[in-house]
Amino acid sequence: MPPSPDLKIIETIADIPEAQWNALAGNNPFLSHAFLRALQESGCATPRTGWQAQFLTLWQGNTLAGAMPLYLKNHSYGEFVFDWAWAEAYQKRGLNYYPKLLCAIPFTPVAGLRLLAASSEIRAELIRSALQLAKSSGVSSLHCLFPYEDQALEMQQQGMMLRQGVQFHWRNPGYTDFDSFLSGMSHDKRKKIKQERRKVKDAGISFEHIRGKEITTEQWTFFFSCFTHTFRQYNSPQPLNLDFFRRIGASMPENILLIIASRNGEPIASALNFFNNDALYGRSWGALEYHPGLHFETCYYQAIEFCIERKIALFEGGAQGEHKIARGFLPEATWSAHWLAHPEFSRAVEDFLQREAKGMSQYVDELNDSNPFKQKPSE
Repeated sequence: MPPSPDLKIIETIADIPEAQWNALAGNNPFLSHAFLRALQESGCATPRTGWQAQFLTLWQGNTLAGAMPLYLKNHSYGEFVFDWAWAEAYQKRGLNYYPKLLCAIPFTPVAGLRLLAASSEIRAELIRSALQLAKSSGVSSLHCLFPYEDQALEMQQQGMMLRQGVQFHWRNPGYTDFDSFLSGMSHDKRKKIKQERRKVKDAGISFEHIRGKEITTEQWTFFFSCFTHTFRQYNSPQPLNLDFFRRIGASMPENILLIIASRNGEPIASALNFFNNDALYGRSWGALEYHPGLHFETCYYQAIEFCIERKIALFEGGAQGEHKIARGFLPEATWSAHWLAHPEFSRAVEDFLQREAKGMSQYVDELNDSNPFKQKPSE
């Protein structure tokens, strides 16, 4: 029998060998060593901003056998699985909900591996170690956001409660061009998309697709001005800074697509996407001018064309957004796993999750009734 792996809590991703981390993380760009390092070294995900890294690692000698991207949190910003009501309930009882332990990618509602390990035994040990850390450190709870379903079920087997959410994803069964994508939609939906695209074209707006290494300093600066403008519009805290974007542009250019919209030769909007051979992920966008249809064209239709051209099978357009259904995005289940130390609150949350799951099932059924690919009786 091989010896039990050694547990180490590491606070700086740079202290973990990049090649070993990436070998376990796979090709998801948000799990990459470069992405997590950029978050830390730019100051975006640090103790000062409420993201104290506690990367849970298991070692067999000098070899990294397993890892979890774990953080000690003193708030719930940047998570996209909302537990504000739970925190409020704790506060009303005079209890502390924060700090809590969170297994997640900061500011990134993208599903992926959360138990980085090749074997089920090591994955089980990661879950046990994370739960033991939560119990011994006195935090209120342990949460894991956006794990793949199979890993969520592994967490459930060790006593964590599951919560289901929904996102909207576009699938590419092998379209030859944008028109072949539209041809499978109902007449009304197809007509609406063509009208939206025509309005943007008639406004004299053109688009440029720029890959990571080709993105200039000026283009990153322009994108960041759009990014900042979006957060100011909604009076929201801005989680990422220009240094972060420049770092990922330099360290992981093969995963980055920047789309810039221009009118009369001047840039007016931009959207940042990440991609690999299997999927494209829409992350951030902003516009300095308003034009009807500009958001959909910049964020969705240009990215769909990129996916079709490169034969990318999946496009994740980001969190929330029922408006995406009419544009060819269909509902997909997402998962999170939760453990609460307080027995009474744990039972209350378990009851809430059971009731929420029934409502979520009904909600997804209603969404599927709006499937734009359904053929209408008149067609």
